[in-house]
This record gives sequence, structure tokens and C-alpha cells, in this order.
Amino acid sequence: MSELLVDRNDDGVVVLTLNRPELRNAMTDAMTAEWRETMTALAADRDLRCVVVTGAGSAFSSGGDLSWIGERGAEAVPPLRDRMLAFYRTWLMIADLEVPTVAAVNGPAVGAGLCVALACDLVYAAHDAKLLAPFTRLGLHPGMAATYLLPRRAGTSLAREMLLTGRMLTGTEAADKGLVNQSFPNNDLIPEVSAIVQKIAQMAPVATRLTKVALNQEHQDLEAALRWESLAQPVTMASSDLLEGLAAHRERRMPKFTGS
Repeated sequence: MSELLVDRNDDGVVVLTLNRPELRNAMTDAMTAEWRETMTALAADRDLRCVVVTGAGSAFSSGGDLSWIGERGAEAVPPLRDRMLAFYRTWLMIADLEVPTVAAVNGPAVGAGLCVALACDLVYAAHDAKLLAPFTRLGLHPGMAATYLLPRRAGTSLAREMLLTGRMLTGTEAADKGLVNQSFPNNDLIPEVSAIVQKIAQMAPVATRLTKVALNQEHQDLEAALRWESLAQPVTMASSDLLEGLAAHRERRMPKFTGS
């Protein structure tokens, strides 16, 4: 049985489903290996428009496999550090994809599982999904870039509270606090996310990829943003997609972008 389901739609959208529901989709060694292989393939896929990540069953992901973590306690720090760094980097490969990525948090997203969701460009959650990072409750320092992703998403104050007290947020609370983009009733989550993703897939691929790169650069100042845009915008001006976009606007129809 595959621990990562990969479903491709005709519009270039790929849906990844973490598939160990009996373990609440904990990140096992096998799932991690499948994730690495899939991310490598997606990074080279020029027809890709958007990636969605969700979980099978009632959970998004319970995070790292605790039995796996417990076994590592017998190792010396240097090799353990190397193992953990490889684990983090593998799962955070999703942040390096040039296409937009969307997390559909259908249930509990815990620790490293929450961090993988937050590494996506857009995050949507079910109203009663539980989002938490209980690392210190387990005697662990936060991992999976939690000390970077949480403050970046929700601000320093909420990040400190979640990491130092183990505070849990529901999907509704997470949306109110800005930790996720929006929350939906449980049964509406996947249909609502699908509608959002369809809109993304209809946008011009080159312009979308360059826009994501720009947003991820976090320009140091206004001038840095202007310099990037003065290079990136002419690239799209020279594309066939621009002509199609203008024609569709004139003709009051949806454009059919090809990425050329």
C-alpha cells in the first residue's frame, strides 16, 4: 500500500494525500521516501500548475512517527542531527516548488505535520481541525522549521504561545488569528479548496511561477522589489500567454493559457 497517494487532474493540479490513516498519517520512513521521490518528480514537471496536500481519514498529519523518534534517542548527537536534517529537508521540499501549493487541513495537524501545512503557499482548514505544535510537551525542541514558519505565518506573539505553552487552535481560531487563510465546515473543505485551486490552475503558468518566486524572496526594500519586477514582468510581456490574456479580456471569455 502506498503511504502517499498521488492524483493528477487534467488541468495540471496534483493532489497528494498522506495515507496512513491508522497512524493519523504520521510521517513514517516509507512515507518520507515516497514524499522525496514525488517532490523530485514534481520539481521537474513543466505541466504542473498547482499542488494540494491533504490527509486520508480524519487527520491531516500527527507529525513525526513517535516510535521512530524514540529509537533515535539511542544515537549520538552528530548522526542524529544528520538524520533529522535530512528528514526536515525532505518534507520541506514542497516549499521549493515553483508552482503554488495548497494545504487542505482536514483534521489534526500536529508538530511537523502542522509545519508541512504552513510551508505551503495557501492553507485552508476544516472548522474543527486541531492545529498545534506540542514539541516541548514531549521534551523536544521544535523541529521542521517551526521556529521560522509559525512566526512568519501568525506573528511572534502567537508563535511564542503555541511553542511555549502548547496552545491548540481550531481551524476557525487559526483563520481568525491569520495562521491559515480561511476555514470551512468539514464537509465543505475539499470542494472549497478544489474551487480555489481551479482558479489558480487557470492563471498564466509563467506569470504564476514568477509571482511565487517574487513573494518567496521577501524583498528587503521597495527598490529590490522594483528591480525584480522590472526583470520578471518583461519575461511575461514576451510570452504568448500575454497575447491570449489580452484577447480573452477583449472577448470577455476565460483565457486558455499554455505556459508559452
